[in-house]
Amino acid sequence: MPTPTTAAVARAGEDTFHWEHVVLDDPRADEVLVRLVATGLCHTDLSVLAGRLPTPLPAVLGHEGAGVVEAVGADVVGVSPGDKVVLSFNSCGRCDSCRTGAPTRCGTYFPLNFGAARADGSTPVHTEDGMPLGGLFFGQSSMARHALVSAQSVVRVDAADDEELALLAPVGCGIQTGAGAVLNLLRPGPGETVAVFGAGAVGLSAVMAARLSGAWDIVVADLVPSRLALATELGATHTIDSGSEDLGKRLAEISGGAGVDYVVETTGVPSLLELAATAVKTYGTVAVIGAPAAGSRASFDINSLIDGRTIRGVAEGASDRITFIPALVRLARQGRLPYEKFVRFYAPEELDKAVADARSGRTIKPVIRFGDVPKGASS
Repeated sequence: MPTPTTAAVARAGEDTFHWEHVVLDDPRADEVLVRLVATGLCHTDLSVLAGRLPTPLPAVLGHEGAGVVEAVGADVVGVSPGDKVVLSFNSCGRCDSCRTGAPTRCGTYFPLNFGAARADGSTPVHTEDGMPLGGLFFGQSSMARHALVSAQSVVRVDAADDEELALLAPVGCGIQTGAGAVLNLLRPGPGETVAVFGAGAVGLSAVMAARLSGAWDIVVADLVPSRLALATELGATHTIDSGSEDLGKRLAEISGGAGVDYVVETTGVPSLLELAATAVKTYGTVAVIGAPAAGSRASFDINSLIDGRTIRGVAEGASDRITFIPALVRLARQGRLPYEKFVRFYAPEELDKAVADARSGRTIKPVIRFGDVPKGASS
């Protein structure tokens, strides 16, 4: 039978979410019904809400969900009712990239994740009076008490209870993206330098991953002193207040004029991407994660690229979510990936406050908690 639930609906021209009663379809053969315990609020959600990304509205957003499986479609394998799961990105599951552990290279990655619809154009979410709402955003649309999810987006995890499971929610996107860019793609070696532009959830995850790698110098640039202090706590060896210091000059000083080996650009500011392209040494790499408004442009000296520099886009940390997410969970349990230091929990009725705190920078990673806020959560 269809599942009535409550979801935060994003509507065009309204720069806020609205909690509404909605109805979910029964799971199709390749879908899973999940009761959400928590879901992270990501800047990608806010960019869609503000109309800066092409996801059609109205829709239910949310793409950092964690919860418990309630029902599975006929063809679903690997998860069963009662399993605890983290929800991540979607892919087709059939192409060569998906079948060889590289789902972020799937040819349908963007339409399946940003289209807010099934591959056939239908949606599993409707208002109480039957009007369709975009669903399956990143295969999940998890800003809701229940979600009908693509089986490709589901990763089974071990968690002692709902409290522990709630803290795993942001691993599905933000933590995975920053850590994966370093560990899966850049893979810094001994003596190499990693510079991270932006000390948000993705940037700080890159910092923690760089500390786990062979990198010797980890440089973080941001405008907010408190974030720079946290970056130092999490592993940065140098910080740059880019509001008061010359970022390019400081990077040159730190690298002895040679340039850094890697830049992880998380801000989405085109001028910073242009600077990153000049800050890396020959055969260095700029990992582009930050997403500006659609149509944004940046310019580069072509000859500098011919010298061997690489500018490379990164989606979801270039990860195989089925193996990488459990690895990140294990690192977190060992205290080697302490992302809980920048997570703050909010009740559903505090969603507007969570949005405001994310926009202002007061909170690095807001997580909406369905049920009691876990003990020890930030306030």
